[in-house]
Amino acid sequence: MKWWSTAAKYVGIGWYIGGCIALGTGLGIWADRALHSKFPLLTLVGLFLGLFLAFWGVYQLLLPIFKQGNDEDKGGE
Repeated sequence: MKWWSTAAKYVGIGWYIGGCIALGTGLGIWADRALHSKFPLLTLVGLFLGLFLAFWGVYQLLLPIFKQGNDEDKGGE
């Protein structure tokens, strides 16, 4: 049953990535439309902020999983 919890963690990470990118881009689009901007500067800022937060968050979420795997590998020696 352990594989199920690991699979759920990875699915959650996928949703986290999608949510960060979609939310950042959506807020940027909304701000550009609210300011009647002709150049999508805030959309691009939102996109890159969402990408940055997605990659940083995934790194933080995967650290415990990788550390747990390394601890199990070392215990088997």
